[in-house]
Amino acid sequence: MDDDELKPAVELVDITKAFPGVVANDAISFSLRRGEVHILLGENGAGKSTLISILSGMLTPDAGQIIIDGEPAEIRSPRDALDAGIGTVYQHSLLVPTLTVLDNMMLGTNRSFRLDRVHAQKRMHELTQLLDVEIDPDARVGDLALGQRQQAEIIRALWSSERVLVLDEPTSMLTPQGVQSLGRVMRRLAERGLSVVFITHKLNEAIDFGDRITVLRRGRKVGELEPLQMVGKGVDDLKDEIIALMFGASSAGADANPSGNIEKAEWLDQQPVCFRLVDVEIQGDGPKPILDGITLELRRGEVLGIAGIDGNGQKELAEVIAGQRPLLHGQVYLDDKEIQRLSVAKRQDLGIRYVTDDRHGEGTVGQLSIAINSVIKRIGQRPFWRRTRIRHAVINEFARTMIAEQDVRTPNEKVPIATLSGGNMQKIVVGRELAKGPRVVVYNKPTYGLDVKTMQVVLNQIVEQARRGTTAILISTELDELISASDRIAVMYEGRITGILPSRPGIEAQLGELMTGASA
Repeated sequence: MDDDELKPAVELVDITKAFPGVVANDAISFSLRRGEVHILLGENGAGKSTLISILSGMLTPDAGQIIIDGEPAEIRSPRDALDAGIGTVYQHSLLVPTLTVLDNMMLGTNRSFRLDRVHAQKRMHELTQLLDVEIDPDARVGDLALGQRQQAEIIRALWSSERVLVLDEPTSMLTPQGVQSLGRVMRRLAERGLSVVFITHKLNEAIDFGDRITVLRRGRKVGELEPLQMVGKGVDDLKDEIIALMFGASSAGADANPSGNIEKAEWLDQQPVCFRLVDVEIQGDGPKPILDGITLELRRGEVLGIAGIDGNGQKELAEVIAGQRPLLHGQVYLDDKEIQRLSVAKRQDLGIRYVTDDRHGEGTVGQLSIAINSVIKRIGQRPFWRRTRIRHAVINEFARTMIAEQDVRTPNEKVPIATLSGGNMQKIVVGRELAKGPRVVVYNKPTYGLDVKTMQVVLNQIVEQARRGTTAILISTELDELISASDRIAVMYEGRITGILPSRPGIEAQLGELMTGASA
């Protein structure tokens, strides 16, 4: 490797960024070499998103410097980042689902290029060849499979940027095969000289795909594993080293599987059936029903996992249980009482709770305080309201207790909830649903985007609540977490249950077959 290859393509030097009550980045230095896949790890609130937002032009630093190819540079907008050759694939898609892939690619390009479809088609062909993928440029983005949509996002990021590619939690919606395909794409790009920044919470991915690993903790850079430090070490040793950096030396040796040591409740078979869905069907806009003949029985204290590739009816199932969607056909029973005609509020009064997968858009109101968000589903109810008057002191005390119990990192309960990291926001969302005696709780991807430690907290809460008699429906795309936390796992495909298996290690292949439409 020559000297030019060893020189960083991009350097962030002593980057500092503060928000009210928190220093998100505290003099962080981070470099990217040409032709490497550089992993960025850290628990929620460690400062990863802020650092990447600065690199991609979404935020400007309070102090520090960005250096590109040895020269100081100013990146004050996403356009500046693109002009500097830095493209970003965010957690949330930037593609317009109603437009074709090619039309999406032309959005936001310079004026002289926007309507040049011939040039755009040529560029599309170049990038699909580079990535070794097949995508129809005239296909609607909304019609693409998840893996193809991810590939289209990468093409968008590379459209005018071929120095750095930033991938922010890119595997959260992919199948295991899709993850491996993405790994090959990253390696191919690195071999072409690009610098790839890969943000993940999954330690196996970090070790499998990374050339270097940088770890942040509480806004500071606490360590970096160079290639020579990683060569020759076993996976378990590397995981221990990374966890020690992420959470402190006392965390070394922690189980990388967040709830793998949780024992299943031995008394489950003796518990009564407390919740049932019978032949549930709901219709969407298309000819096929979204849910088609769903029948499930759950016992008191059971954790039923729901597996499946995203988009096969899992979210709609959660909304049916919560009362957010009316049925076309079928019944929903709590104990022996039909509840399918009851409102969301009345189901909540009976102890049915719902943790949404959209904590930003649906689960919270970002500009309101943590305190108000902690009771937002109980507006007008005692003891937080008396007649029509809000009791701020009671709400604030309730929120302070929740913050302490959930170990939420915040200056106080009065700050807007949008100022919290994703993990801390999720702790509030989960804690809110577990308050005041839940009987049945639906968790829709409750660990999405969380770090290893926060995942452990959330999953342990679910199982501990089940031990005390709360029934849980745990929807997730992460098979490891479903196997470790669930008593049984039901698999959904195209709105149907294709099979239900007792949860145990080694059933991943069976689950994978059911996820693609095979029947048990």
